[in-house]
Amino acid sequence: MAALFLIIVIAGAIAAMWRISVTQTATSSLSLQQARAYQAARSGLEWGIYQAIKSENCNTEFSPAGMEGFWVIVTCPTPLVARDEGEEINFYSLSSTAQYSSPGNPDYAYRKLEAVVEVPDSGTGG
Repeated sequence: MAALFLIIVIAGAIAAMWRISVTQTATSSLSLQQARAYQAARSGLEWGIYQAIKSENCNTEFSPAGMEGFWVIVTCPTPLVARDEGEEINFYSLSSTAQYSSPGNPDYAYRKLEAVVEVPDSGTGG
């Protein structure tokens, strides 16, 4: 009877340790995917800022090089134009969304970054 009790207790401890190990691995993997999603969204935001400064269309979708499985969507609506001492200034409200996999999937990762960029009118030499 004592041997059977000991076997059951040891089997329970092994099962609990196995479950903790699986959870730890999944958490670590998801943290890595979230960090990669942040970097992918940041790359999209930086690309959009560069395009806004060049006064080009900064709406796009792409898959960043070296980040297979990630998809980035960059949006920047028509800029808000303001005048400051006769100079026109464009304000772009950029949004970059990075996604890996699809919602409901255990590997799903999503990040959205936003920024407002002030760009002087390119015709003024600024």
